[in-house]
Amino acid sequence: MSVRLHAPGPRRLPGPVRSTESVPTAPGAPPAPLAPLASLLAFGAGLAVVAGRNPEQPGHYPICPFHAMTGLWCPGCGSLRAMHALAHGDLGTALHRNVLLVASVPVLAYGWFHWLRNSLDGHHARPAPRVFSSLVVVAALLGFGVLRNLPGFGFLAP
Repeated sequence: MSVRLHAPGPRRLPGPVRSTESVPTAPGAPPAPLAPLASLLAFGAGLAVVAGRNPEQPGHYPICPFHAMTGLWCPGCGSLRAMHALAHGDLGTALHRNVLLVASVPVLAYGWFHWLRNSLDGHHARPAPRVFSSLVVVAALLGFGVLRNLPGFGFLAP
């Protein structure tokens, strides 16, 4: 007597997940834009706090630990002040405080709208690691952090 553990026929092994693949929701299920809308609500609440409390005034926010320990500007230094300026429509001050943050706003907004559109269509993108994109982001952060601390690039300091 023999026991078969698997049904005969070709077996398909799962392949690598690609970022272009999407998984539809169950038939008849309502669109689920809950996560993008919740993230927008959280972002709006944070922006309201930063808009209402000026980071230029001492005592409202903690100081940057990297700057406090080293005296150097990290890539994020000036981000709260830049967001405060953006919330009040002052693009020039925002660019002076942290140009990298201001440059990332349209990219992040595009990503959020893409996420919302996919959620409304009932497709949820499967995230896949993108090594090149991650390296570009890390290189931009490190490069910006180094440049804003070099002589001659003082205009990048907050």
